[in-house]
Amino acid sequence: MKTRRRWVVKAGSNMVCSGGPLLLRAWMQQVARLRRDLGIEVIWVTSGAIASAVDRTGFRKRDRELSEKQALSAIGQPLVMDLYNISLQAVGLLGAQVLLTYDDLSHARRRSNFQVTMNRLLSWDVTPILNENDAMATEEIRFGDNDSLSAKVARVMQADRLVILTDVDGLYERNPKEDPRARRVEHLQSITPKVLAQAGKGAGSSRGTGGMYSKLLAAREATRAGIETWLAQGDSPSVLLHVAANDPVGTRIDAVRPHKRKQK
Repeated sequence: MKTRRRWVVKAGSNMVCSGGPLLLRAWMQQVARLRRDLGIEVIWVTSGAIASAVDRTGFRKRDRELSEKQALSAIGQPLVMDLYNISLQAVGLLGAQVLLTYDDLSHARRRSNFQVTMNRLLSWDVTPILNENDAMATEEIRFGDNDSLSAKVARVMQADRLVILTDVDGLYERNPKEDPRARRVEHLQSITPKVLAQAGKGAGSSRGTGGMYSKLLAAREATRAGIETWLAQGDSPSVLLHVAANDPVGTRIDAVRPHKRKQK
């Protein structure tokens, strides 16, 4: 049984690689405070394995074969986990690495095993650090990106809130790079086709595969499962604590509430 509030937090490749140890430590300090002061347990979904391997090896070929992506992931995953372990240990926390493929959440028995393991880790006050198992996944059975993975984990683990940390401070009415007067959208009741169309299908950063479109798709999946979702700038000071306080940071997207049955 769940006794605490539960969040899933997702950090993208660009934030992890550009922010480095200082940003990861700041995040884990906030995770410690969320747990200690507010009773919020956090499941962390991270990208950055392939990007970290590229930074370390200099293998910057863009049109990569599947085997090259898998090999880079195998190189980069321990590099990323080392950063998280150091950051967690610095604030008195313990982390656990969990690598997932699409099958792990789509098959009932494996999904149940995942839930049991995650609940046990959380009951021990261990912070799970999740990533897609790119070294094993094929193109046909990938989540697509870790935005999608975070939404599916939030749904399976019955999270109260999904927080997607990105390198911009939320969704904007228009592209702020093209229109400096564009305003940030502080609150959305739902992800409509119009909102998705305005976001476009950008390819994300040079380090990541997502973009605002994939984040909105993830938010739509999570909110339809009754999970409030926030899109927020990852390197904004104390961003997770501001989200916990419902401060006006990023973009908050309401959970879809189940329709009440009419009384006869």
